[in-house]
Amino acid sequence: MGKKKTILVAPLNWGLGHATRCIPIIQELLKNNFNVIIASDGIALKILQKEFPTLDYITLPSYGISYPKKGKLLKWKLFLKLPSIKKAISLEKNIIQKLVSENKIHGIISDNRFGVRNSNIPSVYITHQLKVLSGNTSFLTSKIHQNIINKFNECWVPDLEGENNLSGDLSKNIKLKTPIKFIGPLSRFKKENVKKKYDILILLSGPEPQRSILESKLFYQFKDESKEIIFVLGIVEQKQKVTKLSSNTIYNFMLANELETAINESNLVIARSGYSTIMDLAILEKKAFFIPTPGQFEQEYLANYFQKKKWAPYCNQEDFSKDKIEKSINYQGFKLKDTNTNFRDLFSLFKSK
Repeated sequence: MGKKKTILVAPLNWGLGHATRCIPIIQELLKNNFNVIIASDGIALKILQKEFPTLDYITLPSYGISYPKKGKLLKWKLFLKLPSIKKAISLEKNIIQKLVSENKIHGIISDNRFGVRNSNIPSVYITHQLKVLSGNTSFLTSKIHQNIINKFNECWVPDLEGENNLSGDLSKNIKLKTPIKFIGPLSRFKKENVKKKYDILILLSGPEPQRSILESKLFYQFKDESKEIIFVLGIVEQKQKVTKLSSNTIYNFMLANELETAINESNLVIARSGYSTIMDLAILEKKAFFIPTPGQFEQEYLANYFQKKKWAPYCNQEDFSKDKIEKSINYQGFKLKDTNTNFRDLFSLFKSK
């Protein structure tokens, strides 16, 4: 048997979603006899280090993305950030070039990190956004993103193809030079039929300051609630902290196995309509109520998409009050058909070169 090949897995640090959807990929790479190096920065790197403490990791330069307090300013804040993002991409390319020239990596899986690729080894890009929504500049942002994808060997879309997909129009009817593979939803979780323990699980995530703004709002709304409510704050720290306030149980963060159990044990999940959260809820076949991040067009689109499908209702952050969640009774929740991903087939790309 030949020497084990090493694959670099590099998720974008934008909340926890890009990192958590890489967990099943890393697990499958290890099962399929690959070595794995994890590369990211910030909270995304921290959560993967906690999930895979024995793996090697590399700290990549930060794209420095944060949210403004007023969501509608997000697009312009990102445009102002372009020079520093460009610099980070250039630094990423240099780091990857060094790793390749030293024969330390033999393949790349980049989840939305634009500079993590190299023409000398198979480089895969993961995204569900073949179209990038940005209001009246959507055509431009989509074209820019498609040009980036075309520099990779393959594009893996974590979704099902066809009408009952999870990403709606974001991944439909797009043709690229780079081959597109629909690989099915990615989740670190499995559905378990267990006794329900919580009425509501509140899952907080995403960049600051919007994560904290929503946290304050939800604490205030549910502070005197008699229902059993569990908060998972999405704050990854050295140690897990658990606080009890009347019928609210508050965790700073949970690792995959704990969060899987907690979601399975909950009747309803309140969360952002981020795509990785949607995939998790779909795999676990949960009822949900969404509060999209202000100014994030993709989350607003997805929340509206699932409300129209009668899968899950939503409301805007500034309009939220706890009585709004009663609407979820009239929605069916998430149900998916076959979602198995053929990882052996996908990973053949790395064995062929």
